[in-house]
Amino acid sequence: MVRNWWAPVIRGVLAMIFGVLAIAMPSISLYVLVLLFGGYALAEGMVSLLGAARGGYAEQRWWVLLLEGIVSIGVALITLLSPGITAVALVLWIGAWAIVTGVLKIAAAVRLRKVIEGEWLLGLAGVLSIAVGVLLFIAPGAGALALVTWIGAYALVFGAFLIALGLRLRSLGAAAVGGAAGPLHHGT
Repeated sequence: MVRNWWAPVIRGVLAMIFGVLAIAMPSISLYVLVLLFGGYALAEGMVSLLGAARGGYAEQRWWVLLLEGIVSIGVALITLLSPGITAVALVLWIGAWAIVTGVLKIAAAVRLRKVIEGEWLLGLAGVLSIAVGVLLFIAPGAGALALVTWIGAYALVFGAFLIALGLRLRSLGAAAVGGAAGPLHHGT
């Protein structure tokens, strides 16, 4: 890793560029993320179809792979031909998840009110989760753009950590080379 210190630095710079672009142009970044998902689903579908054509794996029947391949390619086509629908669908799934988990948190808080102190915090977390879910259903487009902004912020932080790691590896490599070369140089 020390010898290839530059690899995490390059990855970190690329992550930070993506993060800046995601924050500065969230609608374009969302479009790119959806297209990447479409490409992944297409590749996954083709691999499944290939597996079905070869007779499947020992633990799976070939028709299951065939069905998986058809569904994956169908999802890929919908995604690639209508990326806006895919982004909205993703946000709606997240909204539904937030509402369901919010209700479960409130139910748990009600059940725990006689057992623990401060159960109202769990209930409050449930209410907030439901509120976020409802907001995502009301404005899924804004929710999708907010998700891309959060992903962009994550990419910035992650990129900074990778750059710091790469520079740390570089300094460790320089110290190791300097330490190893010193005694050899003095001995000659």
